Amino acid sequence: MITHSDVSAARRRISGSVRRTPLLELDSELVPAAARTWLKLEQLQHTGSFKARGAFNRVVSALEEGGIGESGVVAASGGNAGMAVAHAAARYGIPARVYVPENAPAFKRAKLRELGAEVVAVGERYSEAYRAAVEDAERHGAAFCHAYDQPEMCAGNGTLGTELFEQTGGELDTVLLAVGGGGLMAGVAAALESHARVVGVEPTGVPTLHTALAEGGPTDVAVSGVAKDSLGATRIGEIAHEVAGRTGARSVLVDDEHILAARRRLWQRYRIVVEHGTAAALAALLAGEYQPERGERLAVVLCGANTDPTDLV
Repeated sequence: MITHSDVSAARRRISGSVRRTPLLELDSELVPAAARTWLKLEQLQHTGSFKARGAFNRVVSALEEGGIGESGVVAASGGNAGMAVAHAAARYGIPARVYVPENAPAFKRAKLRELGAEVVAVGERYSEAYRAAVEDAERHGAAFCHAYDQPEMCAGNGTLGTELFEQTGGELDTVLLAVGGGGLMAGVAAALESHARVVGVEPTGVPTLHTALAEGGPTDVAVSGVAKDSLGATRIGEIAHEVAGRTGARSVLVDDEHILAARRRLWQRYRIVVEHGTAAALAALLAGEYQPERGERLAVVLCGANTDPTDLV
C-alpha cells in the first residue's frame, strides 16, 4: 500500500517544510550489548512530533491534485496529528478544523487554537471524534487528513526513516519506535524495507499492533494507561498492518511503570522531555523487553514532546 518509492516522493515534496532532526548517542552502559544506540530526536520537529512530516505531505499532495477548497482541511486527533495538520494548513493559508475527544488534554487543545485551527470536541473516544470529522469533510467538501491510516500521511512519516538511515551512514540494524495507530511504523518500515528491521513498542494498555498480528488483522482493543492520550487509537491502521506483515515488523509490549521510568530517565540523564507514549520505545530497551544481539546497531525514535513536564521532578 506504500513503498520506499512513495516515501522518496514524499521527501521531495516536503523538502524545506520539515526539520532534519538530530541524533544523540545513548550512553553505552545503558544498553551494553549493542554496538551503538542512537536516539532520534524527532520531538524537536515542528509542532513537537513526527506528525508534521505526514501532514505536510497530505496537504501538499491535496494541493497538487487540484487544490483545497474554501472548506479547507479536517482532521480527527487527540492532539499531535491535529497540531501538525493545523501547522501545515496555516503555512499555506488554509482553514483547518480539528475534532478531538472531550478528554483531550487542555494544553493540546490550547495549542491547536494557537496554531489557528477551529477545535471541535466530540465524544469520549477517538473513534467518535473520527466519525464526526469524516461526516464534516463529506458534508462540506473539505480534504480529510487521517491521523495515521492514509497513504500520504504514512509516506510522509516515513521520511524520518530515510533521514535516519542517512544520518547513521547506513550502519543501522534495528529501529524501535512507539506504535498507536501505526502511521509512523508503516512509513519507517516501508522506507527501510530490506535495509533495517522495525520493532513497534506498545503499552500493554493499548496493544493495537500486537493484537492485529495475533488475530490476523486490525482488531479493536480497549484503551487504558499512561500513554492513552498519544497512543490511544482503538485499532491499528490497515496500511500499518499490511506493511508490518510485508516487512516483518514485530511488536513488543511494555508496562506503564517501565514507560514512566524511561521518561524520567530521559529527563534526569539527558534533560529531554517527551510524552509517555514516546518513552515507550526506550522503555523496551531499559526494561529488557527488547534484548539486542551483541554488536547490534540500534536507533530509538523519540517521536513527540507534547506533554505536561510538571510531573518529571
